[in-house]
Amino acid sequence: MKEKKIDRFFLIIIGLLLTIGTAMFISASLGILARNEKLFFSVLFSQLILGLGLGLIGMYFCSKINYKFWRKYSFVIFLASILLTAAVFIPHVGWSHGGAQRWIQFASFSFQPVEFLKFGFIIYFAAWLSWAKNRVQNFRFGILPFSIMLTIIAVILLKQPDTKSVILIAVTGTLMLFISGVPMKYIFGVAVGAMLVLGFLVFFTPYLQERIKTFIDPSVDPRGSSYQIQQSLIAIGSGGIFGRGFGQSIQKFNYLPEPQGDSIFAVLGEELGFVGTISTIFLYLLFTLRGFRIAHGGGDLFARLLVSGIVIMIITQSFMHIASIIGVFPLTGVPLPFMSQGGTSLMVYLIAIGIVLNVSKYNINKS
Repeated sequence: MKEKKIDRFFLIIIGLLLTIGTAMFISASLGILARNEKLFFSVLFSQLILGLGLGLIGMYFCSKINYKFWRKYSFVIFLASILLTAAVFIPHVGWSHGGAQRWIQFASFSFQPVEFLKFGFIIYFAAWLSWAKNRVQNFRFGILPFSIMLTIIAVILLKQPDTKSVILIAVTGTLMLFISGVPMKYIFGVAVGAMLVLGFLVFFTPYLQERIKTFIDPSVDPRGSSYQIQQSLIAIGSGGIFGRGFGQSIQKFNYLPEPQGDSIFAVLGEELGFVGTISTIFLYLLFTLRGFRIAHGGGDLFARLLVSGIVIMIITQSFMHIASIIGVFPLTGVPLPFMSQGGTSLMVYLIAIGIVLNVSKYNINKS
């Protein structure tokens, strides 16, 4: 298939999301500056140099690498991401924070390997489904391998604990199964099974119970478990139609927990108002529509599933973040792609975007 130019419209959407995201990240991080100047510059370095800088370089090179390369090494990538994620439990390698064992640390540098696991899963599962082709309608080639992969992933992540990443991977994998043609009765079975497992986890996990209680009644414990959602709603409500103005958020100073991370959409709502939040959501919607357009016109089945998986993962995470901040979904603590703090996450997602751009060169639907 003849190679064309990358999808410029998709690239413009990414550029706008990165521009807004970088501006909001810097603004939200001013809350750190007020408390700890050294930490502020450390966070900026990690996000802008390691995350954005290396991510853009990775995006450029991946846009040049033929997407079939990822299929060839899909199993190695997935296996390496599994082992890397499990390495958080190795003494003197893994690093814990706030009761969670999710980081690997070398000297003063730390990162979350689960971000590589999400990416590795999408690549390998897309390769598997494209290899199986019509056989995915058979339980043995569709649901069974997905269940095995998800079980291995869940065992590692729930031990950390990291329930939100398990949910993200489960949703992404299920929708990839749907796109590949797995019968709805199997999809329904997976969804019911996942809900039962999640219910079981909630029943035996106190911190998940607190989040469900907070979601049902945000006023149940305003100084404890409901504190973040209360402060988030105050921030968004005080933004009004046009916001307080860029950089003028009050809530990011000692009120919102993790204003540059888990609560960044609340800061955006306070500073840019209803117009800013709707515009941002619209950009994510455009990202989704254009991404699926690229997937639909991909060069082959692997390309279509690979791009679909990347788009689904990013937009699902975006929905979980925004919906939890405005109170229509339980608090998850997931970062907002392209905006929240997380140099590893930003770098990996930009690399994934590079792959989407490469696939777009072979897009038969490009206009």
